[in-house]
Amino acid sequence: MRSNVIPVHTAADWPNEKTEEELRVLEDTYCSHGDTVHYSPKPKFFTECSGSYLYDEGGTAFLDLQMWYSAVNFGYRNERLNATVHRQLDRLPQVASQYLHREKVELATLIAQDAEQKFGHKGRVHFNVGGSQAIEDSLKLVRNYTGGKSLMFAFEGGYHGRTLGASAITSSYRYRRRYGHFGDRAQFIEFPYHFRGPKGMSKEEYGETCVAKFARLFESEYNGVWDPKVGKSEYAAFYIEPIQGTGGYVIPPMNFFTGLKKVLDDHGILMVVDEIQMGVYRTGKLWSVEHFGVSPDVLVFGKAITNGLNPLSGVWAREELINPTVFPPGSTHSTFASNPMGTAVALETMKMLQEEDFGAAIMAKGAYFLDGLKQLQRAHAIVGEVDGLGLALRMEICQDDSYTPDKATMDWLCDEGMKGDLQVGASTYGLVLDVGGYHKNVITFAPNLLITYEEIDLALALLDQLLIRAERR
Repeated sequence: MRSNVIPVHTAADWPNEKTEEELRVLEDTYCSHGDTVHYSPKPKFFTECSGSYLYDEGGTAFLDLQMWYSAVNFGYRNERLNATVHRQLDRLPQVASQYLHREKVELATLIAQDAEQKFGHKGRVHFNVGGSQAIEDSLKLVRNYTGGKSLMFAFEGGYHGRTLGASAITSSYRYRRRYGHFGDRAQFIEFPYHFRGPKGMSKEEYGETCVAKFARLFESEYNGVWDPKVGKSEYAAFYIEPIQGTGGYVIPPMNFFTGLKKVLDDHGILMVVDEIQMGVYRTGKLWSVEHFGVSPDVLVFGKAITNGLNPLSGVWAREELINPTVFPPGSTHSTFASNPMGTAVALETMKMLQEEDFGAAIMAKGAYFLDGLKQLQRAHAIVGEVDGLGLALRMEICQDDSYTPDKATMDWLCDEGMKGDLQVGASTYGLVLDVGGYHKNVITFAPNLLITYEEIDLALALLDQLLIRAERR
């Protein structure tokens, strides 16, 4: 691990560079605040990164436990993937999307063949540049295949992006309040969030209850979604995150999606799986839906497929939804959709994942990390729940009753970690945390999948310090 005391570069290396104070004035004057950067009053400036760490100008190491919202699954400045970028830059960095290049074809083939082997359906892959854009493409596929139906099911707590179509199927009204409604619209269905579900039920019983509530919608035409006389639903698809991301890394019971998928299949409704945050081995499998024993009709991916080095996303869909007779050239388009830089890195990522047993290593590290979080839960009353699957982990911050959501303390913990004054041995660290959850009181952990056990121990020690500070403040 690189020293966290002496920076590789300092302000003296760039004598004409503006100071941080000057940059803050310019940012406040000329930069939009419409993205997520201003949740804290003075967002942190970082200058370098490596492995599991970000570094500020003073050289302090910040252990990153969110890794760019699970986009950098294989560590900052991953040597193998960075080398691929350099090779592609020198060979074929750009080409118009009306032409072909080897990387696009080979990447689509790998993803489609893997899906066929796992899900039992031939399919094809369509690329785009970001998660929301791929969701938009999937909405086109679904509407086209179902004769223009624009109504969708989605989950409470579900997040699918902030473009107009994606925000319409995202359960937070905050994301669409000022913009009106787009064509697609969701009815939001209860997700089995067991920690905040009905008391007295096991996790599995709660999952079965949620499926039964959903199935009830189809019992009568007067429940609003089904015409039994012709056997048709007004709804085209159900958009799901197998594990909720922005919703707080909520992990459903393992029996939940098999029951849900049966209801969908019985009523001709497609299952669209959003793997943008949980895909590419975050949960120990290429796609998180693999844990739950169901085969999707459409699967959307992005983020970590390029380790965050280039915007690339995509949609895999069953052949009958996406073959050229039903989804011909020009059905949707983005200038940068299947760009050579992104597809080259993603192809190398897929090859890398086939060479080692990533899944077993991630499950072992995840279990070790989760055990450490459970120890912290026992030691600190403000930790209400911890849970995890692979290296997708959660810690719910509560009041002293270990249940009432405490967003204020959650925000304080994030800001305190950004001070960069946590001490372990002779070294000083910062801690990068991400906020999620229905009540914005959940630490959602998405560490580097190549994190070492020593770094997990460091993470737990730093978290312990933060929790002690929170309880004493």
